[in-house]
Amino acid sequence: METSQIILCSVVFFGLLALGLPIAWAIGIASLAAILFMLDPLIAVTTLAQQYLTSLDSFTLLAIPFFILAGQIMNQGGIARRLIDLAKNLVGSLPGGLAHVNIVAAMLFGSIAGSAVAAASAIGSVLGPKMKEDGYSKDFAAAVNITSATSGLVIPPSNVLIVYALASGGTSIATLFVAGYLPGLLMGLILMLVATFYALYKRYPRSPRTSRRELLRSFLSALPSLTLLVVVIGGIVSGMFTATEASGIAVAYTLVLAAVYGELKVPELPKLILSAVRTTSVVLFLIMASISMSWVFSFAELPQAISSSILSLSDNRIVILILINILLLIVGMFMDMTPAVLIFTPILLPIVTELGIDPVHFGIIMVMNLCIGICTPPVGTLLFVGVSVAGTTIERVIKPLMLCLIPLIAALLIVTFWPDLSLWLPRLFGLS
Repeated sequence: METSQIILCSVVFFGLLALGLPIAWAIGIASLAAILFMLDPLIAVTTLAQQYLTSLDSFTLLAIPFFILAGQIMNQGGIARRLIDLAKNLVGSLPGGLAHVNIVAAMLFGSIAGSAVAAASAIGSVLGPKMKEDGYSKDFAAAVNITSATSGLVIPPSNVLIVYALASGGTSIATLFVAGYLPGLLMGLILMLVATFYALYKRYPRSPRTSRRELLRSFLSALPSLTLLVVVIGGIVSGMFTATEASGIAVAYTLVLAAVYGELKVPELPKLILSAVRTTSVVLFLIMASISMSWVFSFAELPQAISSSILSLSDNRIVILILINILLLIVGMFMDMTPAVLIFTPILLPIVTELGIDPVHFGIIMVMNLCIGICTPPVGTLLFVGVSVAGTTIERVIKPLMLCLIPLIAALLIVTFWPDLSLWLPRLFGLS
């Protein structure tokens, strides 16, 4: 392994981050510095350009902008509000009812849009003021909103799982999507357990029990939105269309639904599309830069070196999985999900496959680790969004946030050491 190349790349990367440069630029410049150190300048620049072009030349990646746009339409088209109403009527009468509403709404929203940031923004802006009005701590409300939004990154459709499928060299997106259901539900249920105990301790109020008629009304109102889940995931699992085609169908369906609800006007569409383009540009730039850094690491034989080092520490599967989880939790604190998946999947996947761990199972483990990372400083995108929506500060939200993150780590360990939780549904549908 060329140690000097890795050291140079790491020093430049962390140095640029310390100067406040966006992570995508830091990754790209660090990769360029390492490639220039390894190769002739002309060859280095040509190689980097080739990596940039080939990294985005993927039919699979087309699913990402479409799912992002579908999420934007959901947010503005009245779909998110109807899901929140359904969640309120389902679980609002439990202890800490509005916290449960936030968690269930995040799972429902994530199962359709697949965006944690969109879920935290949409749900937090609606429920945050209501929770404050009912006596909930603003910081606890923010912590619940931030952590519950992560379930949308595990429950399909998930853009991060699509990125993992690309980075792992062709793991089935349909299998990954189906594998995410039970772990995502576990994340939500364990957060609901925390919310129950915390609400009983703080004596937070419950909402009145909803009548069956009102529950049925809210269910029927949200049913067209929930049907999108059946159409998209059912179509992918049955083989009727690919994940990319499903993303296009999701956009068309949400547009029709928003038009039927009458809450999205035609003049608002260009602004929505522009917002989706901006978000997509950031994601694709991260992918492009991360692929180049992954190439640098591969050229320097870093994956083989790390694999040998970890396997030399122990041949015990449990020990190695714990070490990998610790590594990914630390990585998640300093790196956004997309580059982390693209850079570390080629490094860690050979290790776990050598231990007989299914790539689909490992994909869920990796995404759950990084979900925890985006809730923590210093690079926690979801943390910053949730704090901003709630109108509080990171310092104040850290204590209640830890109350939610520790159970999420417990859920991560359950998924790590109980593979069937991820693999049972794919086997049931004949996908693995």
